[in-house]
Amino acid sequence: MRGTLARHLEPFIKQVNIAIADAKEQGIIPTPELARERLNGLAGFVTDVPEISFTEQRAIESPDGVIKTRVYSPNTDVALPVMIFFHGGGHMCGSADLYDPMCRKMALASDAVVINVDYRLAPEHRYPAAIVDAEYVVRHYRDLLKGIPHNDTLIIAGDSAGGAMCSTLAMHQTADPSLGIDKQILIYPSVDYTMTQPSLDENGTGFFLEKPRIEWYFEHYFSGNDDPKKASPLYGPVNEHTPATLVLLASCDPLRDEGLAYGEKLAAADVSVTTHVFDGMIHAFMNIEDLVPEECAQLYHFMGEFIND
Repeated sequence: MRGTLARHLEPFIKQVNIAIADAKEQGIIPTPELARERLNGLAGFVTDVPEISFTEQRAIESPDGVIKTRVYSPNTDVALPVMIFFHGGGHMCGSADLYDPMCRKMALASDAVVINVDYRLAPEHRYPAAIVDAEYVVRHYRDLLKGIPHNDTLIIAGDSAGGAMCSTLAMHQTADPSLGIDKQILIYPSVDYTMTQPSLDENGTGFFLEKPRIEWYFEHYFSGNDDPKKASPLYGPVNEHTPATLVLLASCDPLRDEGLAYGEKLAAADVSVTTHVFDGMIHAFMNIEDLVPEECAQLYHFMGEFIND
């Protein structure tokens, strides 16, 4: 069923749809550079940047190069849980800088240390480069927290492509519990690269993220010999080592149904899972907080509640 857009998002979506139509009429060809500019342009819709007790840029050396991160702590006098966050952007766009305000809010709402990761992006670094970076950070995150009190509880979180990365790591953990992930938070995640869920057609036009753009992202993420179904967490293994999961979805998102299906799969396997669908919201609504402040506040509340339960 096609989602019903929240009234307070109608002016924004009207302008987005005009811009999409104009680009098509002018024959503008999408490029990674244009896609990155487009996502970075949303920074103006997240103007609240709260103060936090500690934030610092830190990096870790992996066999594939330096992985840059930004670390946040709301209280450096207490050993807090650790959340590793992987940003969204179609595996092609986004950065730790763009997600700085959101990670501050996650740290404050969750009372957790947050590690905001700048992983390698496609098409310069195709699948599975980002996954390799993510797993390396999960295995070595303590090296990034020297001098920062933290306890042994580990949460991974991500939106969109970042949610895909988290659920992929959860899939890896079914075979290798040494990853040590206790919980995962998936914010409108991409978990089915086969693009066969009904909402891709039902919500695939007119709601900001459109089906052709998703296909284009995947074409630049995967190489010709990659198997999209094998890479999809929705079709991967689930067992007693799958971490407890929070799934946060948007009713007007093309990715809505795959998130619902993933939650149902975990529940059927007796994995602890909680799913919330934000009625009237679009994909990436966390990136337009000034337009949907109540919904974003609720999202951060759900995250904090889940982490501290």
